[in-house]
Amino acid sequence: MEFQPPKGTRDLYGKEAKLREDLKEILKLIFQKYGFLPLESPIIENLSVLTKKSAGGSEINKEIFKLKDQGKRDLGLRFDLTVPLCRFISNNPQVKIPFKRYNIGEVFRDGPIKLGRYRQFTQADCDVIGVNSSIAEAELLKLTNDVFEKLDINYEILINSRVLVNEILEYCNIKEDKQEQALLSIDKLIKIGKAGVINELKEKRISESSINKLFDILENKNSLEDLSIIAPNGVSQIKELIKLLNIFKVKNYKFDITLARGLNYYTGTVFEVYSLNTKIKGSILGGGRYDNLISSFTDNKLNYGAVGISFGIDPIIEILKDKQKIPNITKVYIISINQLEKSIEILNELRKNNINSDIDLLQRGISKSLDYASKLEIPYVIFIGEKEAKINKLKLRSMQTGEEELLSLNELIKKLK
Repeated sequence: MEFQPPKGTRDLYGKEAKLREDLKEILKLIFQKYGFLPLESPIIENLSVLTKKSAGGSEINKEIFKLKDQGKRDLGLRFDLTVPLCRFISNNPQVKIPFKRYNIGEVFRDGPIKLGRYRQFTQADCDVIGVNSSIAEAELLKLTNDVFEKLDINYEILINSRVLVNEILEYCNIKEDKQEQALLSIDKLIKIGKAGVINELKEKRISESSINKLFDILENKNSLEDLSIIAPNGVSQIKELIKLLNIFKVKNYKFDITLARGLNYYTGTVFEVYSLNTKIKGSILGGGRYDNLISSFTDNKLNYGAVGISFGIDPIIEILKDKQKIPNITKVYIISINQLEKSIEILNELRKNNINSDIDLLQRGISKSLDYASKLEIPYVIFIGEKEAKINKLKLRSMQTGEEELLSLNELIKKLK
């Protein structure tokens, strides 16, 4: 085990790595269609940035990978892409508002591991800075529709408001200093069930009467109409969002009173996306409004509203793999039969025409070359021997059907394109 990757990390190669690259390209094109521009930030941040009280909160702080540089400065690997964005805005107050950025990159959390969840994982974020209206959330969720419809993934968007959840906790007489911990437990309701949440709340010294009052609301008064007296500000926020979602023609969303999101910095609307009828049980997208995070880096000098979404690349990849969406990287493999120079000429022409092509660099002969192409699931092979060279034709074989045909170079290029 000495030379294995660290627990929770992986080597990625070949088709799966290509699938990830293809997914990133799809996301970039859609992000750019919506007017988002790229921003890249370091994977290493000063630890003080990552551990600010307004950032991830106590639960995330436990999962930060911490290190020191040779100057004994305290550093950490970023646990998301949002905190570095806020640090960037605080250092660049001249940016034009609204500021719309996307970032696709690696993040790190020393947390539990399961299918689609690792300790090094990739997120793809879109954020809107400087807009207080729910129109920003509505546009982000419309973008979400576009992505999952493009990927042909069945999905459901859950929406809620941290304002609404906090109003409920106050109504249930849960003190302010206990609300963050209570919220983290409520957010686990789908994962650990009612009994598990109740046990956690008791361990956090929340009274039985408050717990009973809370679950009466969660189970019996969970419509917006029922909640309008208990949580008027939160209900108003959700209704405004729903109005804008309908204007944007956003699909597949519903209100979920138990959705809270675990990060400490959320201040308003929150949302998650779950895939339907797949083995991935956790969310594949999360996000929400974090209006106070940027100002916490600037001593309230930049009081910008902010909202963002984050696509989980790793769980989405697991879904696409099950849907057999793994691409063929190499389209055609050239087998030279004592015709290396001619084969390289053909290879150059194919690549010039943007056809992914390869050649047997080891010149191993037909049998071993066919075995190699088969194992890599390359759909076509080309044979170039003395006979083909004389008549200036190429023998193309379909690896799926075994059918062969003699084609000129132009005919071959037209077919493979």
